[in-house]
Amino acid sequence: MTTTARAPSARVDNPLPTVSLSKSSPRHGEKVVVGWLFLCAAFSVLVTVGIVLSLIPPTIEFFNRVAPGDFFSTDFWAPTNSGNPGFGVLRLIVGTLNVTLWALLIAIPAGLGAAIYLSEYAGRTSRKILKPVLEVLEGVPTVAYGFFALTFVTPILREIWPTFLPGKLGEPPGIFSAASAGLVMGVMIIPTVASISQDAMSAVPSGLRQAAYGLGSTRMQVATRVVVPAALSGIVASFVLGVSRAIGETMIVLLAAGAAANLTMWPNDSVLTMTTFIARTSTGDIGTGTTTYYTIFAVGSVLFVMTFLMNMVSIALVRRFRETYE
Repeated sequence: MTTTARAPSARVDNPLPTVSLSKSSPRHGEKVVVGWLFLCAAFSVLVTVGIVLSLIPPTIEFFNRVAPGDFFSTDFWAPTNSGNPGFGVLRLIVGTLNVTLWALLIAIPAGLGAAIYLSEYAGRTSRKILKPVLEVLEGVPTVAYGFFALTFVTPILREIWPTFLPGKLGEPPGIFSAASAGLVMGVMIIPTVASISQDAMSAVPSGLRQAAYGLGSTRMQVATRVVVPAALSGIVASFVLGVSRAIGETMIVLLAAGAAANLTMWPNDSVLTMTTFIARTSTGDIGTGTTTYYTIFAVGSVLFVMTFLMNMVSIALVRRFRETYE
């Protein structure tokens, strides 16, 4: 008799435990954080809207009294002259650009050089010491910078200026000058440019540096031809932020640049900036409802539009030069 063997049936002695995918409990703390972040973002937007709404009605009233063509195209500025007033804001715009230009000639090379050193040359210990020391300059009150420019920088410039510069440019600056204000303002902006640029350079992947070193590049070549182009969007953003801060600076130009509305780009001349006019006029005995009173808001609107356009340019440049790494 032949016996047929049966295959044993498959039996699972220890089945896998069943995992219940029930709905997890809500994270109320995370919702609170998200709501707080939304309120912070909404608050900044509301503040901007509030500034615009506070400037528009007085500015409209000003242009009801003064033709826009006289305001933007003429160069005669005497809003407090009751006999022959002049409202040509061109002199204030040129004075603002004058101080800003000389400030940027100091801030951009020095700030970018400091950023390259901190990112590519300084050791970890040196970076921990130098960067906080550099950023201390950003926390100094601007009124202290203004008195420093007036009482320390200006006397030095008046003494050494004719030695190095000939002709009209060699005339010593007066007590108030665009050079003194621009020089100290440039020092004030250096930490802004250096800090943002250095952060952008530090975000560049180290693999790009190592690849360049593997091809025989020097440290300077890596810094200038690899790291700086890769971090260009952040560097440009730091430049534009520095320009915006220079245009909107008040106390340094109020104390060191003077109040003469000269239509000039010479650094040894006194100039009147938009922020200086606003600060001087708004604290004077100007009657509410007068044309001079509304001039403050018109100049403030021009200043707001200039800084707004600078921010738009910054956003466009950052998007244009942004590099993404995966």
